[in-house]
Amino acid sequence: MKASLFYLPSIGSRAEIEAGMAGMQPALYQRMLAELSEQIRLADDLGYNSVSFTEHHFHIEGFEMSNNPVLLDLYFAMQTKQIRVGQLGIVLPASNPIRVAEDIAMLDHMTGGRANAGFARGYQRRWVDIMAQQTHDIHGALPHQHDEIDAANRAAFEENFQIIKKAWTQEMLTHDGRYWKVPAGQTPWPLDTTRKYGKGVENGILTSVGVVPKPLQKPHPPLFLPFASSENSIRWAAKEGVTAILPAMLPVYESHLYDVYAEVSGRPRGHGTGLLRDVIIADTDEEAMALWRDSGQFSGRAWFEPFGFRRGMQDPKTGSFLSPEEAVEQGYILAGSLDTVIRGVEANMKRQNVDWVFCYTYNGLVPHLKLMKSIERFHTEVMPRFC
Repeated sequence: MKASLFYLPSIGSRAEIEAGMAGMQPALYQRMLAELSEQIRLADDLGYNSVSFTEHHFHIEGFEMSNNPVLLDLYFAMQTKQIRVGQLGIVLPASNPIRVAEDIAMLDHMTGGRANAGFARGYQRRWVDIMAQQTHDIHGALPHQHDEIDAANRAAFEENFQIIKKAWTQEMLTHDGRYWKVPAGQTPWPLDTTRKYGKGVENGILTSVGVVPKPLQKPHPPLFLPFASSENSIRWAAKEGVTAILPAMLPVYESHLYDVYAEVSGRPRGHGTGLLRDVIIADTDEEAMALWRDSGQFSGRAWFEPFGFRRGMQDPKTGSFLSPEEAVEQGYILAGSLDTVIRGVEANMKRQNVDWVFCYTYNGLVPHLKLMKSIERFHTEVMPRFC
């Protein structure tokens, strides 16, 4: 099993966020960059496999300050030597797929082949509706939403993904889809230099384009899907060879998804999948849970639960949820002393061995020095038992 750090970068402590409009404060953003730099350099020295950032926009509240994950990837890659950098993920329905292909290929070259690529569908309507209007008027689709909005969002996601893969793996790109056409029509291109030194023109009319540069890694960087919780998403990931990262879900939901991925991919059960877990190690269970209440629980209740991200932890028969203590005992939250966190990882592996654990890393909400110690202890004292 490989360990990766995952950031939805917060700026400010809980108190600073609760004071309001934290996202507007440049000093908090500068502090976030400085603290993440130290944490990721530490992770690089320790041997963590990778670090990843999400994509979100307009977050004046101070959560998820990660509007350009590729730029963050490059910023931290320039400070490190071996850790891989990626996105969990770029929201494809709100993106130009050719620009995405170019940006990640450039990142791959600039990092010496350390780029990962992660793609998401987008669920937050405040920004997806605005950012996606330029191309095809797509809207954010909430988890577990199944309607026309969801169908259009998924169609745009899958078409954009196919364009990106073709841009990376085919010398010259053509595409005739629902949302994109390459070339866009009868485009004149009578340049003699292209006739002599290039391709993609017939009788002065453009017939194809070459998206450059191609990635350094062949055929392309490793692919990831955050945070897969529906059968449709799991089937798509398995078919496309994309590693699916599952959020915390009860076995009644989770077990079927492992079966589906294995069936579609033809791989052993659990291969090609990973887990997202809150990770906080402290000297005592009490200290770790106090830190978790100001980070995981606070941001969950304030920001993620209103979008439906806790439904996978709801018993379908009783409608009840595990208490935080029960969630820790069963490994859905990895917060506690060293022994408690080890037992939590063991509980997950008993349910299903997986390839990855993505450690939700609550910068800002967990004090920097305590988070540095937690990052170190997880990799040096927990992971050796499961590698």
